[in-house]
Amino acid sequence: MNQITVRGFDDVLSARLRRLAKREGISLNQAALKLLRKGAGLADGAERTDTIGSSLDHLIGTWTAAEADELDCALKEFETIDEAAWK
Repeated sequence: MNQITVRGFDDVLSARLRRLAKREGISLNQAALKLLRKGAGLADGAERTDTIGSSLDHLIGTWTAAEADELDCALKEFETIDEAAWK
């Protein structure tokens, strides 16, 4: 793992970095890496293997109750195990 020292954080950038770290419950180092990756056009956490992903996060809270019910009905079939397929 490489290390780099970054100097010259102005007050505005430092405050933004600290707010990000506090809001997401991460270290300042992790917050800085997150912003650097974003600024470099790299996917956040692209090299992490302990997360599933966030590609659908923009959909959170956007469905109506009727749309959520429709999806639940469509997925109901997957809750049943076909025991004959396992023999």
